[in-house]
Order: sequence, then C-alpha cells, then structure tokens
Amino acid sequence: MPSFSYKAVDRVGQQARGKLDALNEVDLELRLRRMGLDLITFRQVQTGTTAPRGAVTRKDLINFCFDMEQMTRAGIPLLEGLRDLRDSVDSPRFKAIVSSMLEDIEGGKMLSQAMAPFPQVFDSVFVSLVRAGEQTGRLTDVFESLSNALKWQDELAAQTKKLLIYPTMVFIVVMGVLFFLLAYLVPQVVSVLKTMRVDLPIQTRVLIAMSDFVVSYWWVILGLPILAFGALTAVIKSNERARYLFDYAKLRIPVIGPIIQKIILARFANFFALMYQSGITILDAIRTSEGIVGNRVIADGMARAWQQINSGEALSETFQNLGMFPALVIRMLRVGENTGALDTALLNISYFYNRDVKDAVEKALKMIEPTLTLVLGGMLALILFSVLSPIYEMIGNLKI
Repeated sequence: MPSFSYKAVDRVGQQARGKLDALNEVDLELRLRRMGLDLITFRQVQTGTTAPRGAVTRKDLINFCFDMEQMTRAGIPLLEGLRDLRDSVDSPRFKAIVSSMLEDIEGGKMLSQAMAPFPQVFDSVFVSLVRAGEQTGRLTDVFESLSNALKWQDELAAQTKKLLIYPTMVFIVVMGVLFFLLAYLVPQVVSVLKTMRVDLPIQTRVLIAMSDFVVSYWWVILGLPILAFGALTAVIKSNERARYLFDYAKLRIPVIGPIIQKIILARFANFFALMYQSGITILDAIRTSEGIVGNRVIADGMARAWQQINSGEALSETFQNLGMFPALVIRMLRVGENTGALDTALLNISYFYNRDVKDAVEKALKMIEPTLTLVLGGMLALILFSVLSPIYEMIGNLKI
C-alpha cells in the first residue's frame, strides 16, 4: 500500500502534518476525515524506512529511554515529547528515526508499531516490552527498566572486552617477538655457529629449521591465518550446522568458555525478568529470548524449554532439565513459583548472574596474566637455550 505525507487542518483550523498509508488520494482523504482532519496537500513517499547512515550507539538508546521515562512520568504528551527529543538528538541517523516514528504516530500508529520498522535499533525485546507497557499502562516503568538494562549491558560489554582484549594483545605481542627472533636474530647467530664448525644439538637444529621456514615462507605464515579466518567466517555465516558447532566450541574453551556461558545466561536472566515484570507471559518471554542469547546451543535449549512449559511442566523443572543453570538458580525459581513471587525470584537470579559474571571475569584475568607471562618466558628461555647451548659446549671443549 502506498504511503503519503500529508498536510491537513482540524475543525478549529490548526494544522497537522504526518504520514499515512492509503490506496490513493480519495482513500487518504477518507482516512483523514475519519480522524477529524481535512486534507490540504499531500505527496507520495517511498515505501520502506530510510535513514542516514551511521551507528546508533547504546549511549543514544540509554539517553532515549531515560528521556522517555522522564517525559511519561511528567505526563508530557507523547508527540510533544518526541518532537523535543528529535530536536535534542545529536546522531543524524537517530534523529531521522525519531522523525519517522513521529510521522507514524501522527498517522495513528502506536509507539511500539512506530519502533518496529527499525529492528537494527529497537530489537524484538525492546519492541515487545514497549508494547506490553502500552497495554498495561506501565510505559514509565518499562522505560526505566530498559534504561537500567541497557546500562547493565554496557557494563557487561566492557567486562567482556576486558576479558578478551588483554589475552589477544599479549598473544599478538608474543607472536611478534617469536617471529622477530626466528626471522632476524636466529639467522645472525646461525651464521656465527657455522663459522665455528661445531656439532649442533638437536634442539638447535630444530630451531634453525624453524627459522629457515619463517624466512622462506613468511608470507604463508602471515597470510594463512587471514585466509583461514575469512573462510571460517564465511562457512559459519552460510552453514547453520557450522554455526552451531562454532557456538558449541566457544562454550568449551578452557577458562573463557564457562564465562561466556555465564554472560549469555546473565543477559537472558536480565531480560527474562524484565519481560515477565512488564506483563509478558512466560512462553512469549522465552520465545523472544531465543533471539537475544546470541548462541545457537543455548537458543536450542530455550526452544526445548518453551516446548516443555507449553506442555504443562513447571518453569523450575524445565530449567533443571536443560542442565545449564546451577542448583541455586533452580531453587530460587522453585521458591518463587511456590510463593507466587516469580518476578522477585527472576530479579534475584539476574542479580546473582551479574555478580557471578563480574567475579568470574576478575578471576580469569588474574589467571591469564601469570599464565601468559610464563608462556612468553618459557618460549624465550627455550630459544636462548637452543642458541647458547652449542656455544657453551664449544667453550667447554676448549683446552687451556
């Protein structure tokens, strides 16, 4: 159905602008007349939603949720508040999105319906929560909860980056030092050893062979990881089975794997509690959660949980059967079901996982630092031993 941008007046002569879907000019005029408006001018606009390029950051969303919370709490009309927000937004893309939402709401849509065409900014959880807030009259509480959840996500992302960036940087430094030693330092020492005409021990011969390979095939060493990474990425994106195996492997990485699982479950627990507290049913919340966990293995577990709950099993029994949640979480769920305070139990689970993730990240960083230091020291010691052992042997054979 075509979409039209219109200019109209109401019964008291006040102008109104907006966008509305209609079959043609006559249908547009009839739709506006039912809204109490008389059409002045109109123009057909392109279907689909377009916006300037650029990223909408999590900070933009946090500010948007906070402003919406304050606006609804103060009783400011939605259209007036969105106009003020549009004028105060710095991001050109987000400003265009808010402008499009304004036009849709002026055309008769609900706020959640105006957000739905922008899944890259307002995901399914966001839209579902806003829709629930509109239906229950708790839009202020929803935006407050969303603001807190986005702040928590920001902290969680910072912790995850802290966990992954440090080992990655140390690994790159270690590989750089090793490459420099094998490509530059070892050949210099080998030339000296050859002039001495001494028998080289096995570890030195192995080191020389590695050095020759690095010097002759350095382009393979540098290019192969890039090609392998590109090929693996392409296969994971195009093959569902490969994506599943990759997600399964991530959860089995020593030290980091269990932390990744805790981060995913913390995100699930946070949003599950938020959705349930906002009035979304358990089945709908679990179905929505399948798309936010970001891991095929855990998403399949959520799908099995949905089927079991839909067939009549209790939430605590279902989560216990999944084998992903610790006994304390199951016990909190069971208490919440028995006492009728499931929302409180879910919030306690969210708090439990938040603390557990922070503690796990701190412990992992404390383990990774000395481990990487020992690995780097061991590699350097092995190279020095391989280089210096024939020299010491030659000195020991000298007769004074």
